[in-house]
Amino acid sequence: MIFTRKTWKLLNNRLKCLAIARLNDRRCLQSSVHSDAPTVEVNFSNGRNMTISSGKLARFANGTAVCQMGDTAVMVTAVAKAKPTPGQNFMPLVVDYRLKNAASGRIPMNFMRRELGPSEKEILSARLIDRSLRPLFNKDYRNETQLVCNMLAMDAVHSPDVLAINAASMALSLSDIPWNGPIGAVRVGLCDGEVLINPTRRELQSSQLDLVVSATKQNLVVMLEGKGNVVLMQDLLKAIKQGTREAQFIIHEIERLQKSYGRQKRTVDAMPEPEPEIVQAVRSMCEMRLREIFQDEQHDKLSRDMAVNDVRANVIDKVWSSYPDIEPAAIGEEFNRTCRLIFRELIFERNRRCDGRDYDSLRNINCQVDMYKPLHGSALFQRGQTQVFCTVSLDSPESAMKLDTLAALESGGLKAKNFMLHYEFPPYATGEVGRIGPLGRRELGHGALAERSLVPTLPHDYPFTVRLTSEVLESNGSSSMASVCGGSLALMDAGVPVTAPAAGVAIGLVTKYENDDTKHLQDYRILTDILGIEDYMGDMDMKVAGTRKGFTAIQADLKIPGIPLKVVMESLQKATDAKSKILDIMGEAIREPRKYRKECWPVSENLSVEPHQRSQLIGPSGLHMKRIYLETGASLTPADDSNFTVFAPSQAAMDEAKELIDGYMQKERVPDLEFGGIYSAKITELRDTGVMVILYPSMPPALLHNSQLDQRKIAHPSVLGLEVGQDIQVKYFGRDPVSGFMRLSRKVLQGPAIGITRSHNKVAAADESSSSSS
Repeated sequence: MIFTRKTWKLLNNRLKCLAIARLNDRRCLQSSVHSDAPTVEVNFSNGRNMTISSGKLARFANGTAVCQMGDTAVMVTAVAKAKPTPGQNFMPLVVDYRLKNAASGRIPMNFMRRELGPSEKEILSARLIDRSLRPLFNKDYRNETQLVCNMLAMDAVHSPDVLAINAASMALSLSDIPWNGPIGAVRVGLCDGEVLINPTRRELQSSQLDLVVSATKQNLVVMLEGKGNVVLMQDLLKAIKQGTREAQFIIHEIERLQKSYGRQKRTVDAMPEPEPEIVQAVRSMCEMRLREIFQDEQHDKLSRDMAVNDVRANVIDKVWSSYPDIEPAAIGEEFNRTCRLIFRELIFERNRRCDGRDYDSLRNINCQVDMYKPLHGSALFQRGQTQVFCTVSLDSPESAMKLDTLAALESGGLKAKNFMLHYEFPPYATGEVGRIGPLGRRELGHGALAERSLVPTLPHDYPFTVRLTSEVLESNGSSSMASVCGGSLALMDAGVPVTAPAAGVAIGLVTKYENDDTKHLQDYRILTDILGIEDYMGDMDMKVAGTRKGFTAIQADLKIPGIPLKVVMESLQKATDAKSKILDIMGEAIREPRKYRKECWPVSENLSVEPHQRSQLIGPSGLHMKRIYLETGASLTPADDSNFTVFAPSQAAMDEAKELIDGYMQKERVPDLEFGGIYSAKITELRDTGVMVILYPSMPPALLHNSQLDQRKIAHPSVLGLEVGQDIQVKYFGRDPVSGFMRLSRKVLQGPAIGITRSHNKVAAADESSSSSS
């Protein structure tokens, strides 16, 4: 087929039109995508920015948001089932938070080379998000809801956990899921008295405070989570206030997008209200009996629970017999509602609590230390019916927990942890039968809180790895804060030089309000050192720990949609007063770290070894070090080229290890050679590069290079008539500072005599002369 010039022109025009049409289609597609992707930029008071967008990724989810700060971006999706599960009486919220290696350009270093189960940091971050969002869900909402936090990109500057909270707030606000948000979350630091908003990782390393504040509109605090290096109360209050104000910028921008792009919220089917006669029947049957139980100060946890359960069973049986059409479960729900209402009413009416204490009183506290001799440190802390047994184990620095790359980035560059607190909560602690298996999220969170509370009191240069175990033997409220008290006592009993003892206490709250308006509380009571039932029936659980000087950790969880700053400040003041009282009681058992040594304490010493003697100490393939460990239990850890750290489980083991080390070093002891001295050397081998010589029998052969054999240039030592076994004179010029090899020379001796041959074994010569004289 022949194309004319006219045909080619028509074909070119057709191709141009087609290309323009494709380009226009692509532009239209991009504009449609970006038009559905609302974006806001939050400007904080310190000039830093946060970008939150939605509508571009994962559009099958009920709500999606991407929050970015710097080069760290987190996508959060919110999906909820259309209908609740029948018979479900709670709100099943699941938060999945995973740190992905691909987001930071790395490959997981496990066998499968992919992300496996959630790490401790991921579980704690998921709990942080859950506790920030859960209080704002409708109390009648029962649909199964899942939030998935997907790391799109991570830099080494900004932490993604706070970004995930804000992205989750945006996703829920724009979705059709019933949620009374939005909320805003910021991380607050403190450096030289100046409050830092959303500090970088480098700024956090020098910050005295690391606090996450989640707040909703009208400056209501929803969640607090933080740690500090003995932060003063006025500084902590200033940080909370500033963080709450900064969160309002995020809330304002999300609300603006919600009005323009938010979907219509689903209607929440209210829980079926029982008939008025059922409510009246339940209350009339149980009110007097419950009031009597909750005012009986002789009850403990078990007897009070048994009494309430007996009333429950009796009321359900009688009401069901009178109204057989009503399900027993519905009667039980009404009983629970009435029981909670009566319990809270009594707190306001009597100005006393169910165990007879006033609002500010502590339970009886008893402390004991040095429980068992084989333990490095031990303590038993009893507060009311909460009992915790703490033990301290000291081990070598090699026992420190190594962190993977992502965990090290999240912890501010820390590669290994030399202090670990492990919290155990067996089922018998509450008188129940249960399965003892893998570590649960609750245990992990409580242990992390207690660990953060004690870390600021530990020395930075302690030569041992410390493992503190906290076993809850009885639990009736605030076992994590009891772990802080017992752990501090055990550390001092183990002789760990803590800067100051630490203690913790739990603060509760009972409020009165209407129409979810917690900004204007009608009345409230703050409870110090709460019981388990006060935690369950109350509105807040604030755990505060620290030394007498300041705070080291704080965690506040709410069941209502926020509380005013005034209530937070009063709660912290009551926690400070209670903390001082607890420290006074703890001081009666032990006031400072133990000075005298226990026989079971481990020992650590430094051993200096010349670089050329390292192989003699280590032995072939580490044989000497392995033998020392197997025979004595002592381990040697190289600190640098000339220093080792010797760790032994006891002083007796250290003495035995020293004997073995001295034996290895004495057996291979190097005579003292004088710099510039002339010595007789025996040739052991001829090489192309020179001759191998020894100056004493046990010496490893050293190379005497061809360039140092003669003043003339030679290619092989045989031209000088040298043979194996021949003795020659050499001059000693010390050892090479890098390799440790001897520096010897023969050519400098050719010419006029400049010295006499010296003996390299002066000690042996002295022994021989003394024996001959005798």
